[in-house]
Order: sequence, then C-alpha cells, then structure tokens
Amino acid sequence: MQIEETVTPYRRIILIAVIVGLIAGIGALFFFEGLKLGTAFFMGDIVGFHLPKEGQTLQDISQWAPPEHLWMILPVICFGGLLSGLLVYTLAPEAEGHGTDAAIKAFHGGGRVRWRVPLVKAVTAVLTISTGGSAGREGPTAQMSAGFGSIAADLLGLSARERRLAIATGVGAGIGTIFMAPLGGAILAAEILYKQDFEAEAIVPAFLASVIGYAIFGLVEGFEPVFGPGLVFWNVTQIPLFILLGVVATAVGLLYIHTFYGANKVFKGIFSRFNLPNHFRPLAGAFLTGTFVLALAALSPEAAIVGLGSLGTGYGFTQLALYNMLPIGVLLFLPFAKILTTSLTIGSGGSGGVFAPGLVIGGATGGAFGSLLHLALPGIVPVESVPVFVVVGMIALFGAISHAPIAVMIMVVEMTGDFSLLVPAMGAVSVAVLLIGQSTIFREQVLNRSRSAAHRDEYMVEILQDIHVGDIMVPRDRIVAVSPDDTTGRVLHLIDETLHTGFPVLDGEGKLVGIIALDDVRDHRMNGEHDVPVEKVMSSRVFTVHPACTLREALDLMTEHDIHHLPVVPAEDPRALSGFVARTDVMKAYVRRASQLGGKRRLTGNSTLIEPENSPDGKKGSMVDG
Repeated sequence: MQIEETVTPYRRIILIAVIVGLIAGIGALFFFEGLKLGTAFFMGDIVGFHLPKEGQTLQDISQWAPPEHLWMILPVICFGGLLSGLLVYTLAPEAEGHGTDAAIKAFHGGGRVRWRVPLVKAVTAVLTISTGGSAGREGPTAQMSAGFGSIAADLLGLSARERRLAIATGVGAGIGTIFMAPLGGAILAAEILYKQDFEAEAIVPAFLASVIGYAIFGLVEGFEPVFGPGLVFWNVTQIPLFILLGVVATAVGLLYIHTFYGANKVFKGIFSRFNLPNHFRPLAGAFLTGTFVLALAALSPEAAIVGLGSLGTGYGFTQLALYNMLPIGVLLFLPFAKILTTSLTIGSGGSGGVFAPGLVIGGATGGAFGSLLHLALPGIVPVESVPVFVVVGMIALFGAISHAPIAVMIMVVEMTGDFSLLVPAMGAVSVAVLLIGQSTIFREQVLNRSRSAAHRDEYMVEILQDIHVGDIMVPRDRIVAVSPDDTTGRVLHLIDETLHTGFPVLDGEGKLVGIIALDDVRDHRMNGEHDVPVEKVMSSRVFTVHPACTLREALDLMTEHDIHHLPVVPAEDPRALSGFVARTDVMKAYVRRASQLGGKRRLTGNSTLIEPENSPDGKKGSMVDG
C-alpha cells in the first residue's frame, strides 16, 4: 500500500509520527517485559541473585544481597553470549554491538533496515542483558524502533526523505519511551545524529511519536520516573565544583570510548588472525566478563559489589548511589569495572546499548567525586549533595561522549524527576562537551548535515543558491570567440590550442548570434562536411543567463538542455555578451565555497563529479552520481 498523493506533507508527517509512536510504545513494552522475565529467570531462579532495581524505595532496595551461588554467573553469562552470537551472526550480523549506532548509520546511509533485524536485535539483547552482560536497553530499543520505522516506510511507499524522518523519529521515540523521558527522547532524535548539528525537521514528529510511545508504555508499566527520588541538596557555591566534575567526567568518558573500541579491535583482530567464526566472539567476551566478576568477588566484599554492579544495565546500583548507599571504595572502582565489562560484552559483538552503561559510569564517577569532596570539604559539600554529583556526573559524561548534551540533560532529569538539577548539570556538561573534542561513542555520527549523505545534495543546492553567475563567469575581455565567417577547421584549431570545447559566436558588431561546441563540428565532419563556415554549424538558439542569476539556476538550465556552456548577457540586452560560464566553473566555485564553510573536504561516495571541459574524448561535461 502507498500513502495517497493527495495527502499533504503535513499529514504525511503526522501519519509517520503516529505509526512510529505506536511501534515504539508497543515494541518497548514487549522488549521491557522480555527483559524482566529473562532477568527473573536467569539471575533470580538460576543464579539466586535478586538485583537491586531502579525506582525501588529505600526500604525495598536495602534488602538486596549478593547471590547465593555466585559461581553460576559464569555458565549463565556464557550461555547468553553463545546463543546471542549464534543468532546475530547467522541471521543478522548488523544487529551486533550497540543498536543506536546502527540506527544512526541507517539514517545517513540508504535508510533501509532488513525486516528481520528488529526481532533479532530484541531477542539477542534480552539474552545478553538478562544473563548478566553489561549493556543497556536503549540501544536495542532505538534500533528496533528505527527498524520498524523502515519497515513501515516500505509498506507505505515513503520517499527517501520520509524514510529518514521515520528512522530518526524512531530512535528518539524508542529511547524516550524505554527511559520514560519523552521530551529528552524527542530532542535526542534531532541531536544524536551529528556531532555539531541538529536534524531540525525530526523534532516535531519526534515529539508526537514520543508522547504516543510514552503513553502506551506507561499505561502498563506506570508513569513514575526511572529512578526513585532521594534526598538531594545543592547551592550556588558548589557550581565551580560541578564544573570541575565536568573535567573529570571528560577524562573518564575518553577512557570509556578508547577502551570500548580498543576491545572491539582486539576481538576482531584475534578472531580474524586465527580464522575463528565470529559467532563465538560474544561468548569469548561473556567468559572474560564472568571471570572478571568472580575474580573481584574473591578479593573482598566491597570488590564483589563492584563486580556485581558492573553486570547488566547497572541501574540498580545507580539507584543505591542516589540513596547514598554505596561505599566510597565501590564508587571509585565501579566506573572502571563497568567500562571493562561493557567493552568485553558489546565490544566483542554482544547485543546491547552503550547508553545505560555510560550513565552508570558517569553516575559512579560523580558519586566518587562528590564523596571525596564531602570528606575534604564537609561544610561545602554535605552528604545530601553527593546524589546531586551522581546525577550531574551521568549528564556530563554521557552528554559529552554522545554529543547530545541537551537531550541527555533533559532525559536524566526526567528519569530522576528533579528539574532543579538542570542548573548544575548545565555547567558540567558544557565544559565536558568543549573538552571532548571530536571523540564520540557513536562512530556513525557525522560532523554536520553537510557531511551526511542524506543531505549532501541539499547542501550543494544551498551553496549554489548563495553564489551568483557574475561572481565566477569568465569576463568579456578574456573570452575566446569566433565569428560566423570562421571555418570549423579554425574551431578545431582553437580547441587544440585552448583545450576548450565550446565558443560563443559574435558578429561584426560584437553581438552574440550563436554558440558552437565540439559536438556540433563532429556531427558535420561525420557527414563528410569539412572546413565549413561556422554560421552553417553553430546553434542559433542560445540559452543565456544574467549575471544576477544564481549558480543553481545556471546548473538547472545546463542540466535541462544537456549543455555545457552558457553565455552571460545583461537583462536589458540579450545579445550583448558580458561573460561566459561552463559547468566546470560552477563546480570549482562550489568546491571553493564548501571548503570555506566546512573545512577541507574530500568529495567521495555520493559526491558530484564533473567531466572536465578539456576531456580527452571531447564530450560535453555532465553531472553523474558518484
């Protein structure tokens, strides 16, 4: 089926948003319930480990305890890694790793997601996370929602632009729904695609889709924030300390990025070197993760908490930190343990997101920093302020490494239910974003819209509309012209001498009467006519432009009539030649302006190529898709 052409663009966008919102809400609900059932079975029934959970009250969460059969973690996590790897690499290799990056790649690329990917991603993510793998639920939800958005685009016959809009909206709605943060999720749809730009047209449909997804999910799971509220306090005198936390969060965030992708490179290198099947990469990562946790548990009770906190999403231990229930020793080492287990779990090819681990790493970093400040400066940083450092640490670290500071900031305060924390968070995340540079946890992000294949043509049009023909034309005094009495032999001589393939024809008064190109001469010579007058060969119907015309208008005219040269004439006298412009002149101007606006670029992939005017085969230049 296809959307009828009579449907207005606004109605089409609303329809896309409604469909994606329904998909995000229902998909997130089934995925979340699957995670609950899987975790209860693997961690609860088999391992005997009833994890602390986010959102629990202080009284309920204080009842948590380490598992009775700790050693069972190893076979359980290995089972999850093995089954996940077999499913992913057999059915849908693109479902490996963290799903948000795959969704971003789909947006900037062709926009199509295979129909099997969302289901494979959901099942493998449930297996990975519920058996103890260190991964988040937001990445799979984003990829699932984006994938179902792509499927809807197939069924509805959407255009390429509408397909990309459905994918971006799906990312925001999926993450906003699973985090119970519809506002932040909607903004994330526009912000997470780029390092330094926004996909503005995705914001409004993402608002609608996020609200619909949030409503569906909340009707079953409730509308309470993800994290239960703790006793928090902060004041203006602490703001310099929050800014300093931004610096610390940047350092830990960079460690997270480099460790994660370093582990990914090591796993791929080893399996490639020894010619091992990729199906077993997640098993190797799971085995190392389980062994690491057991080794920590053997050291001390506090080390055991660090190891257990590095399993799964880790949100329950972030909730403990928000209640000031984690010792400072645990807070100090938990970020590094979580970085390692996440790198082993997802970096090896396991299925899950990097968002939740990033928030846990940032929260533990903030909690450790706040606890140290409380010990050193108890009058400035009372114990009630430590949870504020936990929240600000979450925002600063992941807001920076995801290059989505606004969305993450709003999402986290939605997740905690305390919007007063926006002020200290703004200071910390601003510093972190400035310091992080171009490093990112999402490698498929591009710098801005001009670097995205999805917008490259639009960006070219914008540049060409900003330059006028008069700015780049060859002026009258530099034009090589011929007269109607000249012969085709002289034209061929000029072509050999100047390497140009077209010339204006001017009469005795210097007025434009025609244009002659190599193809014109060639056609007559093939008919046996040699050295004939230009007047007999030239094209008398001449398409011209004015100096005030934009390069977009000039290029459209060239493309429409399949010509390579345009005489430039004043509007008041269409026969008075002012200049001459060729396709190559247009493209040279485009490259110069693009370099000025976006730095040096290499025009690759889908970039526009122009056949040079002095092409050896003498053909007129034309635009082709690279």
